[in-house]
Amino acid sequence: MALAKERLLKVYKDMFMIRRFEEVIQEYAANGTIPGFVHLSIGQEACQAGVVEALQRTDYKFPDHRGHGAIALCGTDPKLVMAEIFAKATGINGGRGGSMHVNDLEYRNMGFNGIQGSTMVTCLGTAFASVYNKTKDVTAVFLGDGTLGEGACHESLNLAATWKLPVLYCLVNNQYAISTNYHDAHPQQELKTWGEGYEIPSCRIDGNDVEAVIETVEVAAEHARNGEGPALIEMMTYRWQGHFAGDPAAYRPEEEVAAWKAKDPVKKTRGDLMQKHGFSEEALTAIEAGIEADIAEMLRFSLESPAPKIEEALTFVYADREVEA
Repeated sequence: MALAKERLLKVYKDMFMIRRFEEVIQEYAANGTIPGFVHLSIGQEACQAGVVEALQRTDYKFPDHRGHGAIALCGTDPKLVMAEIFAKATGINGGRGGSMHVNDLEYRNMGFNGIQGSTMVTCLGTAFASVYNKTKDVTAVFLGDGTLGEGACHESLNLAATWKLPVLYCLVNNQYAISTNYHDAHPQQELKTWGEGYEIPSCRIDGNDVEAVIETVEVAAEHARNGEGPALIEMMTYRWQGHFAGDPAAYRPEEEVAAWKAKDPVKKTRGDLMQKHGFSEEALTAIEAGIEADIAEMLRFSLESPAPKIEEALTFVYADREVEA
């Protein structure tokens, strides 16, 4: 499918924003400003931008631990997402969530947590709610190739298929689960066959082609809205960094990294805008400069925002209960 000119430009802006957003996060994680571990999705921008673009605002989204980009595109002001990652009081979750626990229920970003594979189970709840309440909202859950090693994945696929729940399993296959190549962890050559085993419509696509991602997710979402049940979409892509910011990733051959960087999804989409829709280098550079300015403002806001107050550390630990320090 070829996207219309303005829509392709829109998703290019989204992808460029994700790239620069995460490059800033990478820089400030490296210099110690951002606390804790940070997992980046640089190189995977088409998967995140494409999936969110294909969904509706009221659809439920379950990001994974590389979900900064998808979270920033769901509707939340991206500067509040960045401030959250910087652990600032102005963050969307008051600095309590950090990199891996960002949620915004207003935009149906249901958040992630540190238990790998857990969202494969909790996504069934929102999907069942859509059926129970007779709405057309679908649930999209992001997962990686490593997540498939969790037994909860079998349970989720089985129940979604049996009850025909409107779940889109967005499998971002970036080749590695921490340091293990997916070929060394699974007998299947194509991980989409996991869905086929439960008679779930499944496919493998180029996850660096944002137009293919949008088309595939839109078709699957329409089927789910019509009561036809779940789908599994394996999106082939690559994370340019190691498992976490600072991981030297010595387990990956240099030529493999170089080959995937040559398939840069941001660069590909930029080229498509120029070749298919006649955008000039100057026009795109001007657009990118505007996004750079937005990122600079997000960074300024995050750096200048206050840290959470120590006396509020236990607030929200238990709902509706007073907690003694």
